[in-house]
Amino acid sequence: MASSSHLAFQVKCCIQRPSVSDNFHNLKTSLSSFSKPFFVGLEQLSMQIDVSKTVKDTCLRLLDVFVDSMFEFVDQPLLPSQRNFAPVDELQEAVVVTSIEGKVPSDFPEGPNPLFGGLKSTVSMFGRSSHIWVEGEGMLHALYFDKASDGSWTVTYNNKYVETETFKLEKQSNKPSFLPAIEGTSPAILSAYLLNLVGKYYSVAENHVPQEIDIFTLDTSGNWDVNGAWNRPFTSHPKRAPETGELVIMGVDARKPFVELGIVSADGKRLVHKVDLKFNRCSLSHDIGVTQRYNVIMDFPLTIDLHRLLKGGPLIKFNQSEYARIGIMPRYGDAESIKWFHVASNCTFHLLNCFEDGDQIVIRACRALDSIIPGPDMGVNKFEWFSSRLKYVESVDEYTNSEEGSLFTRCYEWRLNMETEDVKERYLTGTEFSMDFPMINGDFTGVKNKYGYAQVIDSSASSESGMAKYGSLAKLYFEEPETDKTNSKEDQSEELIKVEYHKFEHNTFCTGAAFVPKLGSQEEDNGWIITFVHNEDTKMSKAYIIDTKKFTSEPLAKIALPCRVPYGFHGAFMMQRVLHSHASSMGTRKLDQSKA
Repeated sequence: MASSSHLAFQVKCCIQRPSVSDNFHNLKTSLSSFSKPFFVGLEQLSMQIDVSKTVKDTCLRLLDVFVDSMFEFVDQPLLPSQRNFAPVDELQEAVVVTSIEGKVPSDFPEGPNPLFGGLKSTVSMFGRSSHIWVEGEGMLHALYFDKASDGSWTVTYNNKYVETETFKLEKQSNKPSFLPAIEGTSPAILSAYLLNLVGKYYSVAENHVPQEIDIFTLDTSGNWDVNGAWNRPFTSHPKRAPETGELVIMGVDARKPFVELGIVSADGKRLVHKVDLKFNRCSLSHDIGVTQRYNVIMDFPLTIDLHRLLKGGPLIKFNQSEYARIGIMPRYGDAESIKWFHVASNCTFHLLNCFEDGDQIVIRACRALDSIIPGPDMGVNKFEWFSSRLKYVESVDEYTNSEEGSLFTRCYEWRLNMETEDVKERYLTGTEFSMDFPMINGDFTGVKNKYGYAQVIDSSASSESGMAKYGSLAKLYFEEPETDKTNSKEDQSEELIKVEYHKFEHNTFCTGAAFVPKLGSQEEDNGWIITFVHNEDTKMSKAYIIDTKKFTSEPLAKIALPCRVPYGFHGAFMMQRVLHSHASSMGTRKLDQSKA
C-alpha cells in the first residue's frame, strides 16, 4: 500500500463565459438606461451570434478587432520590492525535489498568475482602467508527498494554469483579450464590463462556479456546478457543516438576486437547498460561516453597484458610513428566518470559526476598518495609498481614528445572543501585529475550538512595497489570556488572548499556509503548518513544515523548490490513499477556484 498527500495552492482565477444572448438579456434589466448607439449595435449583433458557429466566430473576431483598435494594453510596472508578485511560467511536467533541509516527519499524513507578463492597464477613448491584484488567470502550485514502503519520502512539485474558457481564448490568440473591469474611470470600466460580457467572460471578483481539478495532474475538467443546479458565482470559502458533512455555499451577483445560499449533499452530487437571501445591495461577501444548527452570513458595506458605476462612481466600493450586520439563519431556512444583528462598521474577508455557546453565536474573524479591494480611485497614487494604510499602528487610538493603518487586520470576536438579541464585540489581539488568511483544524469547523492560526503581515515591508507581505505565522490561544504585557501599548483593561509567533528569516515571506492534522490524534493543535515561503535576498522559494506543538521552533523541514512561487492567496492540504501507486484510479477532486 502506497499513499500520497497533496498540497495545492490557489492563486488567481477567472472562470467561465456565458452565452452572449444570456449576457445581454441580463444586462438589459440593470443597464436599461444606458443606450449609447454603439452598445445598441452590439446588442443587435449579439442576437445573430447563435445563428451558426461561423457567424458567431466572425462576430467575435470583429469584436476582437474593435478592442484591439480602441484599447491599448500597457504593462503596470512592478517595484523591485514587488518582484515576487509577478507571474511565473508554467512547468511542462512535475519536478522531483532533491534539496530538503531537515526531515519530513515520519508520521506526516500520507495521503494571482496572469498571462502575458503580469498586470495590465488599458488606455482608450473611454478613459483608463487597471487590473488590480485579484484579477488575472489562475495558477495552482502543488507539492506532493509520497512515502515508500521503506519509510523514505519522495517530494514532487508542479504548477499549472487553471484552463478556464478565458485562459484558452487568451492562449489561442496569444495576447491579452480581457479588459480590466474593476478599477478605473467610470466610462472605461463600463465599456470594459459590457465588452467582456458581449464577447467573452472576465472575472470581476469571485464571479463564477469553481473548476473541477484532477489533483494528480492539475488538469482542469471543467465547471463544477452541482450537476447543473448552481448557475451563479460561488464563494471562495464554502463550509462543511458539522456532523452532516453537507457543504454550505453562497454566491453574490451584481444583479438581483444579489445573494443566494445553497446546501450541497455530503456526496457532492445534489443541491438540496437553495434560497434567495433578499439583500437590497450586492455585498461582496467573501466568506460564510456555519455552526451545528445555523448558517452565519456577513453583510458588510463593501459593495458592487452597477448603478453607482453608471453615475460615474466606482464599481466596487467600501463605504464605512453604511450599515454592517451579521445574519444567523437556520440551516434550511429562508430570508424571513434570518435573525439580523447590527454591528460596528468594518471590512472582514475571512472567518476563523463560528460556534454555538449556550444562547450565543460566537463568530471569530480577521477584521479591518477599510478594504484592500479594490484600492484607491483613479488619480490617487496607488503606492502611497496602500503604503500608508499598511503601516504599523502605534496605538489603539491611532488605529481607530486615522486612515493610516486602516488595513491593519486584528483578530476579532462577535457574540450574538439569540434570546436577548444583545451584541458583544471585542478585539482578541492587539496592535503589535496585523494578521489575516486564518486557518483552524478543519475537524473543528462549526464547533467550539481552542486554537487558530494566521499569516502575520510584516508592516514595514508591506508599507515599503505597497503590497501585503506576510513575514511570520501566529498561533492563537482562544482560551488563554495574554500574560506578557511588558511591551504592550494596549489598554490594560482590554482582554486579549495569548499569541505565539513563528518568525521567518529576514526578507522572507509566506503564502498559502495550511494546517495539517496529525492522523489519529484527539488533540486539536497536534499537527503541522505547511506553507510556501520566498526569500527575496536569495530569490529562492521553499516549503516549510512547522510543528504546531513547538510553534516557535525551527521548521522540521525546509524543502527547496525548483522555481519561484509567487505570493498568492489560500492554500489547502488534502490526503489521498492510492492503491499500488496508481494515481489514475483515484479520479478527480474538486477544488474551490473562486477568487480570494
